[in-house]
Amino acid sequence: MSTLPGLRLAAALCLITTAVNLQAPYYDALAAHDGFGATATGVAFACYVLGILPVLLLGGGLPERFGRRALIAVALGLCLAATLLTLIAPGVITLGLARLLMGIASALTAASAPGYMRALMPAGDGRRATAWVTASTSLGFGLGAALTSLSLLREPSLTPPSLWGYLLAASLALAGLWRLRDDSPVTSGAVRIRLPAYPPGAATFGAAILLAWATVGLVIALLPGVLERHALSAWSGFATLGICSGGVLFQPLARRLAPATSVRLGLAILPLTYALIAWGALEGQLLAVLLGTLGASSACYGFLYLGGLSGVLETAGDRPDRASAGFFLLAYLGFSVPVVVTGGLMERLGQAGALTAFGVTLFGACLLVATRLWRQQQRAGLATRDPA
Repeated sequence: MSTLPGLRLAAALCLITTAVNLQAPYYDALAAHDGFGATATGVAFACYVLGILPVLLLGGGLPERFGRRALIAVALGLCLAATLLTLIAPGVITLGLARLLMGIASALTAASAPGYMRALMPAGDGRRATAWVTASTSLGFGLGAALTSLSLLREPSLTPPSLWGYLLAASLALAGLWRLRDDSPVTSGAVRIRLPAYPPGAATFGAAILLAWATVGLVIALLPGVLERHALSAWSGFATLGICSGGVLFQPLARRLAPATSVRLGLAILPLTYALIAWGALEGQLLAVLLGTLGASSACYGFLYLGGLSGVLETAGDRPDRASAGFFLLAYLGFSVPVVVTGGLMERLGQAGALTAFGVTLFGACLLVATRLWRQQQRAGLATRDPA
């Protein structure tokens, strides 16, 4: 079977996630433009989850009703609309609305992309399909922010040219998407509510990705404000590129590991690399920040993302769409809610106090989840040796 259909889908997935962080390097500028601070930035950032939750909670039956290709196309259309909106009326309120639309797009993608990619790949190649999904989305999450940072280093603006370039690229991806086949069964009845599913052991993988994407969300939404006091905020897009897309380099290694082993390794790396990021940002050490984000990405988008999603899909049986929706539901809760809490703490405890509180919580939570996962592995090993 040709890999060209998979590449077309991967390009569409990459463009969907590219839209999500296009505006990240100038969040603070948008807030200042409207007279707001860190809390407003965190709330606008978290509007993303308001679009995600209803779709992931109640829209599990959408792929069966409309088909997976149609949902990916709608997601691309929403990203185009959101980007155009921030070009027409830049501001923190518009940013919140745009992130709401992008949240809906991401949820539609999360609910349909893993199953769609598996259907386009040769039978029995589920790990490869998962790797393509995680690689393309990881690259996109960082690519948009990096392109905007390049634009801002050349000339500060609330409407950088990277947004116009995105509109062109996403339009081309949308046109190519319609040539993909979609053999998923489509029903003619009403949309059935299909809640996210958590097969045995899947919730632990979900907790791990929640912690990972909480760290990613903090770097994207709040780190530019910390770097601003050292006049380094224009470089924040490269930190976003590092923490989102650097993990692609580690996914080949993660594919060779058992899912639980991959996730446990990621949980060991995450707190240490976060500490380097926080110290570098507070001290104005850009190299430390960039190295820390690359290291954190090995956990967040390498070992935890690929290992966690692979582990969930291995237990999903005939419910891959619902199981992946459950995984991404926890991921996006982590991506948004801790950002709001930490942003509020920054205005009460200061930047150093808030980043320290997040780090202590992250360390304790990683230890708990890793212990839980180890116990699950032990029980699974006993069951394999003694099936009776």
